[in-house]
Amino acid sequence: MRYDTIEVSKQNDVATIYLNRPEVHNAMNESLMTELTDCFKELSDDNIVRIIVLTGKGKSFCAGADLNWMKSMVNYSKEDNIKDSRLLLDLFETIYSCPKPVIGRINGHAFGGGLGLIAVCDIAISVPGLKFAFSEANLGIISSVISTYVAPRVSLSNMRRLFVTAERFDTAVARGIGLIDFVVSPEEFDSKVEYYIEQLRFSGPIAMAEVKNLIKNLREMHIDKYKEFTVEKISELRISEEGQEGINAFLEKRKPRWRE
Repeated sequence: MRYDTIEVSKQNDVATIYLNRPEVHNAMNESLMTELTDCFKELSDDNIVRIIVLTGKGKSFCAGADLNWMKSMVNYSKEDNIKDSRLLLDLFETIYSCPKPVIGRINGHAFGGGLGLIAVCDIAISVPGLKFAFSEANLGIISSVISTYVAPRVSLSNMRRLFVTAERFDTAVARGIGLIDFVVSPEEFDSKVEYYIEQLRFSGPIAMAEVKNLIKNLREMHIDKYKEFTVEKISELRISEEGQEGINAFLEKRKPRWRE
């Protein structure tokens, strides 16, 4: 599929998605949100792709909302704004719920909704010297839609402070609050991403999807229902084709088929 605002490359079992609006620091507009959502849905159903890397072209990862797009929204009705906000919600939920592990290769600065894109990645890796901000309060609005996805990574006390101040913070702070998982030198950046690609190849593809589903249900299910779900799920996976292959490979001291 051809895209105008993103670029996709596939190499063996890895798909890399580039936010491709470097002239506006990969800011999000309706086209980018729609294309990125569609791309993740397509890759979720791709039987060859096992791992997805999300990154940006140019100097920035994602500057949040596009200024021209924001200008067009000034006179939106509440109904128009609800439609627009649901588009953003659908994007984040699609990435968060993607059955494939998503590595965020955070190549540059990120603000506003760009931090939501970081939050929905399973592994977020960046370089030092970047700037971040939940900048919405400076515009008289709030970091609303992204909050659902930021909360699992960042404590509520940090969210309260950073959401109300809209202050800029650096990579070290982002790492300290859990928004970023690893900060490495520019020279080590791509090798760190590749390291985690290789680590993910050790895990069963279905198992990785089920891990993401498990954690999603932990947040959404009542605890008693969740406990029963865990009993049912592990029992189901132990007798599944992938589970049987993995257990037998371990006992027979060989590689499982998904690593061949």
